[in-house]
Amino acid sequence: MRNLVEIDRVTSAEWAELLELFVDANVYQTWSFGAIRWGEGNLSHVVLKRDGDVVGIAQVRIVRVPVVGCGIAYLRWGPLCHRRGRELDSEVLRDMAQALQTEYVERRKLFLRVLPNAFEGSPRAELFRTAFSGFKTEPANKVNTYRTMVVDLSGTPDEVRRRFHQTWRSNLKRAEKNGLQIIDGTGIEEYQVFATIYKEMWERKRFDTSVDVDEFGRIHAGLSETQRMRVLICRQGDTPIAGIVCSAMGDTGIYVLGATGDAGLRARGAYLLHWVMVCWLKEHGFRYYDLAGIDPEFNPGGYQFKSGLSGNDVRHMAPFAACNSLLGSAFVRTVDLVRLWRRGGDRHPAQSRPQPPESKPLPGTEPVC
Repeated sequence: MRNLVEIDRVTSAEWAELLELFVDANVYQTWSFGAIRWGEGNLSHVVLKRDGDVVGIAQVRIVRVPVVGCGIAYLRWGPLCHRRGRELDSEVLRDMAQALQTEYVERRKLFLRVLPNAFEGSPRAELFRTAFSGFKTEPANKVNTYRTMVVDLSGTPDEVRRRFHQTWRSNLKRAEKNGLQIIDGTGIEEYQVFATIYKEMWERKRFDTSVDVDEFGRIHAGLSETQRMRVLICRQGDTPIAGIVCSAMGDTGIYVLGATGDAGLRARGAYLLHWVMVCWLKEHGFRYYDLAGIDPEFNPGGYQFKSGLSGNDVRHMAPFAACNSLLGSAFVRTVDLVRLWRRGGDRHPAQSRPQPPESKPLPGTEPVC
């Protein structure tokens, strides 16, 4: 079999089509997320083909430091190598690891950091660990690893619901009796309604957060029609009182953003919103619902709320790194230490103050350096 590696030869429209091929596709690997969050000129795209068939892709962020003369290639929640209808191929992962090292470490002389979308202890993580055995495994901390709860959507909706904690189910029943209406869509208008609720909530509570709701609105607008995030708005009468934003790609739905007003809290709107999202994901064939991060210490309220859905408490495997430059490696390590110090040890950047569960930021949006 003959491999072909293509670097920076795809358009944004072509990239969106390629994402549809992969079970492990996610919003962080979309062109829109990368272009809005980091700048289109700072993106690089890898396409791995085997006998003309696309078997792996990766969107990489490039950060260069002019004065120091070094830089970093940063791959989060990738590479994507699990084609729909196929098993994850260990040889494809190995070939992608080699392609990444050849392009970014050997040719561009960058420090390469890879944060795979793989949970520690899973068979998928073991395949990644073997494929990237030539890389160094970095020490894990709360900045570079992602702890979350993932709800298994197998079974009927009733079976999924029965797995929720009793208190969570009781709150959901109360919400269902409150005459609430759920508006579901992927349009710009629905997102603008959500953003209004979010901003009103922030004005009241003034909680610390790294979330820029307008930035996510631009990301949402730039996504292809089939990859736009789902916006669910809870209304009481004619008044929007709560909302959530979720990304649904590959085999997993991810809870991205949420906002609840005082009336929404009293009406238990968040419980109904998440239940409706669970039902939508099941109806459309998704296998998992990722609740977008937990931290029992610094956000106990969010942890308690998410625990009620009886998801699995999991953590991403530690990052891989490769670099042929002592100067580049030393510089990146120094930046890492500064980031940890500025954020209070290994605390997540958005958790300097406890937040309501509906205000959790997207994982992985913090800058590299």
